[in-house]
Amino acid sequence: MLGFIEIAIPHGGLFLTLGIIFGFYMAWSIGANDVANAMGTSVGSGALTLRNAVIIAAIMELAGAVLVGSHVTDTVRKGIFDPTGIPADQLVAGFLGALFAAAAWLQLATFLGWPVSTTHSIVGAIVGVACVIGGPELVDWKAVLQLVASWVTSPVVGGAVAFFLYKFIHHRVLTSDRPIIAARTWTPFLVFYVGFVLSLVTLFKGLKNLKLELTPWESVAISVGIGLVFFAVAYKWVRGFLSGTDPDSIEDREEKMPIVESIFAKLMVLSACFLAFAHGANDVANAIGPLAAVVDIVRTGAVAVQAAVPLWILVLGGVGIVIGLATWGYKVIETVGSKITELTPSRGFAANIGAATTIVLASRLGFPISTTHTLVGAVLGIGFARGREHLDFKVLKGIVASWLITVPAGAVLAVVSYWVIRLFVGS
Repeated sequence: MLGFIEIAIPHGGLFLTLGIIFGFYMAWSIGANDVANAMGTSVGSGALTLRNAVIIAAIMELAGAVLVGSHVTDTVRKGIFDPTGIPADQLVAGFLGALFAAAAWLQLATFLGWPVSTTHSIVGAIVGVACVIGGPELVDWKAVLQLVASWVTSPVVGGAVAFFLYKFIHHRVLTSDRPIIAARTWTPFLVFYVGFVLSLVTLFKGLKNLKLELTPWESVAISVGIGLVFFAVAYKWVRGFLSGTDPDSIEDREEKMPIVESIFAKLMVLSACFLAFAHGANDVANAIGPLAAVVDIVRTGAVAVQAAVPLWILVLGGVGIVIGLATWGYKVIETVGSKITELTPSRGFAANIGAATTIVLASRLGFPISTTHTLVGAVLGIGFARGREHLDFKVLKGIVASWLITVPAGAVLAVVSYWVIRLFVGS
């Protein structure tokens, strides 16, 4: 593969080799931590086994990354600093150091079972690289502060939306006098909302490569249409699913609830598929963005604000993410799925859709947001909806602490990695 890439800078072959290794390492770490976040609610609620979650993630993450993942990426994520004017060899060493540092921090967090933000990890690493290459004045600290704001906005908004959504489900379905009838009535409307919201997530965050250039209203109209299709399918499905069940013949309420929860388990699978596809399409750039920049600089010898993303890099990122989830993903899945609060399919469904709703709102309003923090906040919202006694605050303290140190940890590790790489290549 390397033989097909023209080398335009000294040590280019070595830089490419390290870039591929570190890029795959980063993708593996994202799969172990970030994707495990998204699948944790499905596994923890019992809607999916770990094996099936890995299979779904493998298919949908790869499809999202390869089919609609962006073929152009910003050289520096989130505009943390302007890379133009920096010597090519220094910038390549910096990107390599950032990749390794972010991946190493994600791996450590995964080992400890902490769900942390991939974006915050790579941005922290890039901040460290910028400081060591050009000094603190090179960093756009306003952009960094906007990112820090997401530590609060993401979990608060995600938690609030999930809280009210679960309260609605709890009141209208779970505690109604006839829960099976209520589930049959409300399921098509909930599925419409699933189709609508997750289509918006995909259109807003995951279809950059298709260059559809849709207006917000066009995206809403398409999503409404998809939601109506979902409504029609769900209307027919739920009646077929319950066709052999006479709700009035089941007197014991405890016998009715497994039937109701089995419906929400199917909805959880649907939401997990959408979220995995959108994640592969959008967040794979966290793994391959710096690698794409390294390849572009090595090939052209020039520094650009944006870099092309070859298909083989998208495949590398997608495969790495899937392997990371399959090998170490269970560690974070356990934290998100069971340690914060006990999840059932109905609770996990509310958490997933609450997080997706928050992502849509933030994307359109321009609020800085972390997908990881949003989903954890949504699970926290479910816990509060059930009562404070159903939350493990010891686990939450550890998670919050990991969020606070992610950016500085990434920065420090990146500085060390940068100097090691510079010494290693002898420049």
